[in-house]
Amino acid sequence: MRILIVDDHAGFRRNVRRLLEAGGLTVIGEAATAEQAIAQAHELQPELVLLDIKLPDGDGFTAAEQIDVPVILTSSHELDDLRTRLERSRALGFIAKDDLSAEAILELAR
Repeated sequence: MRILIVDDHAGFRRNVRRLLEAGGLTVIGEAATAEQAIAQAHELQPELVLLDIKLPDGDGFTAAEQIDVPVILTSSHELDDLRTRLERSRALGFIAKDDLSAEAILELAR
């Protein structure tokens, strides 16, 4: 599975890239802002976008509406804080940053 990682922290992106690639997934790009996420999703055509909810130029919920491929949202905040917005979004689901793994992504992407 070809994935685009979107998070404003370069260290987090680097760690997630290693984690996902070790789990057999292919990271085809990274973005740090909502604007970059939308542009790279259109350009690279990943099979999935792993998208942080809080970005410096907007939020992941809004960006997800402008991305034409499946999106999984992530955050360091608990799902309970975000459940209502998640239910209204077109995202496949949510994975807390502490729970990220290739297996968790593949489970939601089924």
